[in-house]
Order: sequence, then C-alpha cells, then structure tokens
Amino acid sequence: MVIEDLGVISRTSVCLHPGLTVITGETGAGKTMLLTGLGLLMGGKADPASVRPGATRAVVEGRMHLPESSAAREIVHEAGGELDDDGSVVVVRSVAAEGRSRAHVGGRSVPQALLADVAGELVTVHGQADQIRLRTQSRQRDALDAFAGKEHAGTLAEYRRTWHERADVERRIEDLTTHADERAREAEALRRGLAEIERVDPQPGEDVDLTALVARLGNSEELRAAAQTAHLSLVGDESADASESAVVSLDRARRALEQVADSDPEMSALARRLVEAEYMLNDVASDLAAYVDGLQADPGGLESAHARLAELTTLTRTYGESIDDVLAWASAAGLKLLDLDDDGAGLDALRERHAELDAGLRRLADQVTEGRVRAARELDEAVSAELAGLAMTGARLSTAVEPADLSASGGDKIAMQLVPHPGAPPRPLGKGASGGELSRVMLAIEVALAATRGAHGGGPRTFVFDEVDAGVGGRAAVEVGRRLAQLAQRAQVIVVTHLAQVAAFADRQLVVAKDTTGGSTVTGVSEVTDDARVSELARMLSGQDDSSTALRHAHELLESSTVQP
Repeated sequence: MVIEDLGVISRTSVCLHPGLTVITGETGAGKTMLLTGLGLLMGGKADPASVRPGATRAVVEGRMHLPESSAAREIVHEAGGELDDDGSVVVVRSVAAEGRSRAHVGGRSVPQALLADVAGELVTVHGQADQIRLRTQSRQRDALDAFAGKEHAGTLAEYRRTWHERADVERRIEDLTTHADERAREAEALRRGLAEIERVDPQPGEDVDLTALVARLGNSEELRAAAQTAHLSLVGDESADASESAVVSLDRARRALEQVADSDPEMSALARRLVEAEYMLNDVASDLAAYVDGLQADPGGLESAHARLAELTTLTRTYGESIDDVLAWASAAGLKLLDLDDDGAGLDALRERHAELDAGLRRLADQVTEGRVRAARELDEAVSAELAGLAMTGARLSTAVEPADLSASGGDKIAMQLVPHPGAPPRPLGKGASGGELSRVMLAIEVALAATRGAHGGGPRTFVFDEVDAGVGGRAAVEVGRRLAQLAQRAQVIVVTHLAQVAAFADRQLVVAKDTTGGSTVTGVSEVTDDARVSELARMLSGQDDSSTALRHAHELLESSTVQP
C-alpha cells in the first residue's frame, strides 16, 4: 500500500504480509492516518481536511488479492475492472483538497460504494465503534448467525425471501380490500359507458363520413347547379343546340386529326390521345349526372344525417375526440372491467397464497430458531474457552435465544450476556461489560468465527483490529496477543496496538514515527527487526528504548511469544 499526502504522511509505502502484522508508534505519530488510508481503499468516507497542507490531493494505492471463491471477483468483473494474472487487483483512491473523491478498481473508475462491497467480502474491521455495536442485539444476532454456518445461512436466506414475498402479498390484499368501493364505482362507470356505446353502435370513421355528408347536403342547391352546369358544358342540352359542347368539339377535333393520321405518325399519336380524352370526358359527364341524381334522390337525408351526428357527438364529448377514439376507449374499458370483475377471484387467490406463505414462514422461523439455539450452545462453549485463555478465568458467555414477534430477521431476540465469574448473575454485554472485557469478548467471538469459517471455507480473509487491547494489561494482554497470533494462522491480521505484550507475537512489526526536522512534521512507516524491534518493544514497555531493564523484558517477551500451529 502506498500513501501520499494524507495527513502527516508525505509519502510512505507499507507492505502488509500474511500472518500477524502489528502497527506501533508514539501517541500522535500518525497511526490513525495509516488506518485512514486503509479505510479509504475499503470505501471509507473521504475527508478533504485529511489532505496534507499544501498538497492538492491525497492518494492511496493498494493491491488486494481476491481468492477464486470470493464474490469480490464478480463485483470487480461487473464493474469492468481487470484482475492481474495472480488474482490480485489494484485499487486507487484519491481525495482532492477541494472535496472531490475518486476511486478506481482494476483500471476502471467506480463509485465509492463499490470499494465497500469489495472490502466487505475480504476484510473485517474491529475498533472501538465495533465494541459499541457488539452491545446491540442486531450485531449479536449477526455474529450468532455467522457462527451457525452455511446450512443455517441458507435457511435464513429462504426465510427472508418468504418474508418479503408475504409482505408483498399483504400489500396487494390491502390494496384490493381498502379500495374495494372505489373499484366498484369504477366498474359501474365503465359498464354505463360501454352500454351507451353499444346502444349507439358507432362504426369506425363514421363521424368523419357524416360530417362530409352534412356539408354536402347543406349545400345541395349550389352543388346541384354547379354539377348541372358542368354536365351541360360537357354534353350539351338535348333540347337545344349541342354543337358547341365539349364532347362534340373534342369529337370533331379527333376526326380532323384521323383524316391526316396516315400522313404523319405524330398526328396519329395525337389522335389517340384525343380518343383517351373523349373517354375521360364521358366518364366525368356520367359521374356528374349520377351526382345530380343522388342529390335529388334523398331529400330527407340532411335531417337524418344531423340526427345521427348528434348521437355520435354525445359519445365524443365523453369518451374521445373522435369515434375511433371512442372505440379505442371501449376496447380498453372492456379489458379493465374484466380485471375489476376478477378482483374477487384474485383476492381469494391472494389470501390462499398468504396462508401458504405464512405457514411456510413459521416453519422456516422454527428452523432458524433451532439453528440459533444449537449455534448459541456451541458459541458459548467456544467463546468461554477463549475467555479462559484471555485471563478471564471463570468468565463465560451465555447467549439467550428468546421468542419474539416475527420480523425480517426471524422470530428470535438474541441476548449475549457475560457471566464474569462463577456464581455471578449474567450481565448483558450492553450494560455490564467494561471496555476491556468487551475487547476480549469481541476477540474471542472473532476467533470462534474464524474457526467456523475455516471449517466451512469462506468469510473474510483479513482482519483489522484498532486497539482491540484497550483496557487490557498484564497477563490478559499477553493472552490477547496469543489469540491474535492464533487467528493469524487462518487469516491475515493487522493490529494497531500500544501494548508490547501484543506486539511481541507479531510476525512483522511496523513502526509509525514522526520526523520534525526541516521545519515540518512528516510521518514515516518502517518495519523493525532484530535489535530495532527489541528497542521498540522496550520503548512500549517503559517509554525508554535504552533502558537495560526494559530491553531485557523485551527480549523475554519475544522469546516467550510463540504460538503452536
């Protein structure tokens, strides 16, 4: 991991290896900034105030290894990111001084939330805030469910799917029953409309045709006079001299051309065109005669057309701008009425489905409860055994699984209680446990969960503990370090600590130190080994890295801090 211009860190490179890595340093040296950088890679909130003064942005870059079985790989692939050949992916997070934050995974720009999704599959972070959350029933329930294993997780997932489906069915039933009167009124309005349309029986486009007919019949005299004049102009009047009619004139012109057609092909072609014109004039004349006869044949047609158009207008005022719109409304209304009329049968079916889901939900809730009760016994035994090794001899965890109203998480109320010593009454973690006790209980639970994950294959592969040893000292501190080292045999563990007893168990120790030379404060991170590590442990023990007594004690801690595989 490379950090640039974050808080007091100008630039530093940190390599977090497998096993147990501890981060130590003087108070105020910048250990928090190191964790802040790690938090940014895991999708944590970006704070522009954390950018180093004078810098335009802070950048954190890291490489995460994604196991083949991890869902994190699918998350990265769906975002368009690319994995390297070894299954790792490069993650970059930048925070601008003016407040903008950018994230990249596998070369692709992604939302901040996606980093949290990836980290959620790989990393578990514990800090003081997590100790507070451990006091809540929801966090205790989550821990118990995680310990219960894969089969229980599958049952719980099925329960939650059933819960959500039942809730959806309940909403639909409520909608049907609550709005029953409204639906009945809607159905009655649809029936009245369909009955009115059925009585009038409009035909497609009928209003358009009638409007044209009314316009024609309303101007029948003018139309008749114009048609007769045109007809007489074409064919003439039998009672008068028709020698100047258009048909006679056209016929005379045709005959004139035909007389010389043999002399010139062009004249022959023109004569044929006049023949075609004669046919057209005769057709037009016949149509004009029929038009005049039609106007004269139906003297009551205008009144009838007006009456029919009035009927159609009553429909278009209510159901659409045209008769075609009215017919479209009738078609849609018929389908809607079928749905409304089917509400009764649909409601019965929904109630039947609700009863099935309710029965299935209660059966699954019983199975979830059985899994939690069984897991509670096993978790209590495992955690109590760990507490004995964490200098809490006689203390034990007592997890109660009590009945509760069904919810999305089951029908149980989980209460983790600590019995501090034999004969003492159980005390809820949320009320009676001190910070140091909570630290050790949380570590004991995590060790127990790690064993479960190892048995079932899955779960986070990296754990980050921020001062999990708060409120702990003496032999208890030694045992905290021992348990962290045991956890590190199954996963990567990163711990920020101020206790030499814990740091002595580390596979690698990183020291965060400030350099105030040059007129500014710069924090650097370096790995200490051999004598340098002994000196750092001595400083943690006594505040002095050259005290002979502290140095001897540091040597003793290192020699005694071994963990059997």
